[in-house]
Amino acid sequence: MARLRHPAYIAAMPDTDAHAARLRKLTFRASRRGFLEADLILGPFARSHVAELDPESLDEFERLLDVPDQDLYGWIVGLKPTPADWETPLVQRLRAFRLEAFAARTATA
Repeated sequence: MARLRHPAYIAAMPDTDAHAARLRKLTFRASRRGFLEADLILGPFARSHVAELDPESLDEFERLLDVPDQDLYGWIVGLKPTPADWETPLVQRLRAFRLEAFAARTATA
């Protein structure tokens, strides 16, 4: 006989199919924004890190993908000041990812 799980535990678990679909959607959106420079940062970041983000950070990443390309790219590379409400650990993590990726590319060149 199958072991029954407590209903509260089941309710707290994300629907794995829906969650996996959301991760694929976010990765696709991050990779194909239509602005190559942003695609080259956000796409690899999503492929490397989106699966490990907590639900709140996933929500924030999704909202971040709605920011206009020029603004988002400017915040990440430091060409534009980041508005205070977007100066979050996730944006800081994107900046660090960009610098690490650049350092890795230049080290192998």
